Amino acid sequence: MKFSIDLLIKEKLLSKIPPSKQKSQESIKSAELWLKESKNNFNSKSFNSCVLTSYISMFHAARSILFFDGYREKSHFAVARYLEEIYQTKGLIEPEWIKLLDYYRELRHEDQYSTSFFITEKDAKNALDSAKKFIDRIIKLLKDKE
Repeated sequence: MKFSIDLLIKEKLLSKIPPSKQKSQESIKSAELWLKESKNNFNSKSFNSCVLTSYISMFHAARSILFFDGYREKSHFAVARYLEEIYQTKGLIEPEWIKLLDYYRELRHEDQYSTSFFITEKDAKNALDSAKKFIDRIIKLLKDKE
């Protein structure tokens, strides 16, 4: 099923708010703090926590775009769909970034709710590296919008 912005709003997964550069910047700061937390988790060999905090850093980076544009998410799923519809379809962000965000969103869900899911050191390192690249890409997208 294709999710349009209108459908996400109708389903109360997104809501319109006043655009805010300040909230957007705060969300990037949060992303960077969570990335630091992720590095600490990796260094202490807390690999499951590293993946969770890597995803959270990506989520905060992605939602910075929504704040900038005047939207608030009520669902992690909606953040990726927003980026997909508004930015990917216009060629402003490459599809691999949306796929990456979705991948780690689903991995986070699996990690949090499964009783038999374990993260390897390699998985954690990949998540940490992906989060750093994702944040950098979102910061570039924000700069391009200004």
